Amino acid sequence: MKSNFFKYLFIIFVIGITIFAIFKIKSEEKEEESLNEETTSQEKITTLTLAISSFDSLNPILSTNKNVQNIAKLIYEPLFTISSSYKLEPCLAKEWAKQSSTSYLIKLQDNVRWADGEKFIADDVKYTIDQLKQVSSIYSTNVAHITNIEIVDDYTIKINLDQEVPFFEYNLIFPILSSSFYLDKEFSANIVPVGTGMYEVTDVQTSYITLSKNASWWNIQEKDPIITTITVNLYSSVGEMYNSFKTGNIDVISTDNMNLQDYIGTIGYASKEIKGRQHDFIAFNTQNNFLSRQGVRKAIAYSIDKTNIVSSIYNNKYYTSSFPLDYGSYLYTEQESSSGYNPDQAKKVLEDAGWTYRNNYWQKLENGRYQRLSLRLVVKSADATKVQVAQNIKQQLENQGIRVEVVGVNDTQYNNYLTNKNYDMILCSINLSISPDLNTFFGENNLANYSNAEVTQIMNEVKNETQENVLVEKYTRLAEIYKTEVPYLSLYNNKLTTCYSTGLVGEVSPNWYNIFSGIEKWYK
Repeated sequence: MKSNFFKYLFIIFVIGITIFAIFKIKSEEKEEESLNEETTSQEKITTLTLAISSFDSLNPILSTNKNVQNIAKLIYEPLFTISSSYKLEPCLAKEWAKQSSTSYLIKLQDNVRWADGEKFIADDVKYTIDQLKQVSSIYSTNVAHITNIEIVDDYTIKINLDQEVPFFEYNLIFPILSSSFYLDKEFSANIVPVGTGMYEVTDVQTSYITLSKNASWWNIQEKDPIITTITVNLYSSVGEMYNSFKTGNIDVISTDNMNLQDYIGTIGYASKEIKGRQHDFIAFNTQNNFLSRQGVRKAIAYSIDKTNIVSSIYNNKYYTSSFPLDYGSYLYTEQESSSGYNPDQAKKVLEDAGWTYRNNYWQKLENGRYQRLSLRLVVKSADATKVQVAQNIKQQLENQGIRVEVVGVNDTQYNNYLTNKNYDMILCSINLSISPDLNTFFGENNLANYSNAEVTQIMNEVKNETQENVLVEKYTRLAEIYKTEVPYLSLYNNKLTTCYSTGLVGEVSPNWYNIFSGIEKWYK
């Protein structure tokens, strides 16, 4: 009996110890959980510091400052916005329909209020467009073809154009301003307009501007930003702004400055780089004796090493490019290049077309006499870097037996060449449109004098197409033709860089339209 007593006593003791241990462990886990929650709460900083150098105005229509334009997208909203993959998305506009080649019907959001409490209505859109047609603005070209705006009702407008504009809806990305706000105010750069956006201006001082989370923002249930306050520091120069970022006083900056690292170094921050709007390419005159032949154009494309140009002339501060929409657009996916650098393939293409390599040049017997493959490349002589590019291309082609004369011309002569299309090859640089309109490359009177029935058909079809999958299919085909027939050779795009504090949490996914894409999920 005594033996059983001690046995049971021991079992009870062990059970007691076990229960105590479990209780202790659970208590410590809860305490640690609670401590972690408290720490996380303490560490989640909901303020952000941005910057503007050479500040001019907070009026997003009158400002010409890129820093202001970037930050203004947090305060003012357009009818449509652009996603990180360059898709058109509704914002203050709910939906749109193309009623004819020159008229658009647009339905507006009916639950939007301005920061001063007034309702957003169709009058505001008309007022903004009217102002854009009267003042000098970076958005003036967006409305250049609008003849009038009909107000159907408070939340419906009809926009009429003087001519068909492919993908006109992409022009409606300018900020909308309040008509009621300006009833008793002058439309000037000195007055800060109210907005409808995620943040509102709550303080303006000589050295900084304060933005506060707009608690009554119409879209707050879908995109409730974690950041509650944004301080925008004002600097007299870009250099001063760079120094402030370098010392940790600014959280985010964005620039196309190729020498940025010379100012802010290479450590202590994170960065995202994207292809910019500047697209450089060679236009081949497809009506030229030699360049009318697809094989010659392909041989030239195979003979040019774009990476060599970007590394030797631009110190790898540009991105090589293969198509005008090759900047992150959802309409273009990089394909296996059919015209990438391949000197052996260049030789084969010319041989297959009947050319003979003799005395370091390609030549062909035509009409009883030998003709050497010799071409002229036009470039602006005032742009020293572009001249270097032209000389690099000349050297690469001559290494392959294609004779090239670089023709440096002044700006007036260059424009005359473009107008008259009387060049063999011309080195071009354009700022790409935010829309996927490729008329510059494939439309009537295009830079390559290029004509293709299938391309013309596709260009006519995409103008009125709204289904994304169909558009992707059509543009994929355009890219295939571009690479196969080579009316142009895309070279490279400039590089945009967004630099940000390593303490910034959330996905930073800038595009050239909006560097703050996804900001609602950011915090520090």
